[in-house]
Amino acid sequence: MVMKEQPWKAFAAACLLTALCSPSYAVDSASIEFGTGDKTKMVRFGAQWNWERQWWKSNGTHIGGYWDLTLSRWRGNLYQNVPGARQYITAIGITPVFRFQNDSLKGFYAEAGIGANYLSELYDNNDQQLSTRFQFGDHLGIGYVFQNNLDIGLKIQHYSNASIKKPNDGVNFAVIRVSYPF
Repeated sequence: MVMKEQPWKAFAAACLLTALCSPSYAVDSASIEFGTGDKTKMVRFGAQWNWERQWWKSNGTHIGGYWDLTLSRWRGNLYQNVPGARQYITAIGITPVFRFQNDSLKGFYAEAGIGANYLSELYDNNDQQLSTRFQFGDHLGIGYVFQNNLDIGLKIQHYSNASIKKPNDGVNFAVIRVSYPF
């Protein structure tokens, strides 16, 4: 039986089993990310599924994309503005990501995505609060794919509930991402 406080575990397990059991949706790559911002640190693991579509092909470039399923752990270092108090949050998210890239899928790229995320508890750190566990997560990023397919990127990540409920101070991270295809 799944406990009410941890529905994200059941969701994560269902997504993982679905991905691994369906060959048409086989995972294309995996990533690890490290982020910092707003007196909060984050580590995130992800699995990506590439889209087979290409838009606006021109001069050896196109817009493609992928689905990014992530599981992250946040550590707030100023919980409820108390020095030394920490808050730990686990988050799961799914994000469609659009990427402007070379047709060879190598070299520099720029990307953007907006997805849905669920937090294990309400964020309350460094005078910033989120009043809902559901959060939109959007990012803008740049990166480089090497000849051996190693993908290293930098992005700015923002979490917000789009003012569904107040307070909605938002949380921002500067993130470094490393990904490698299977």
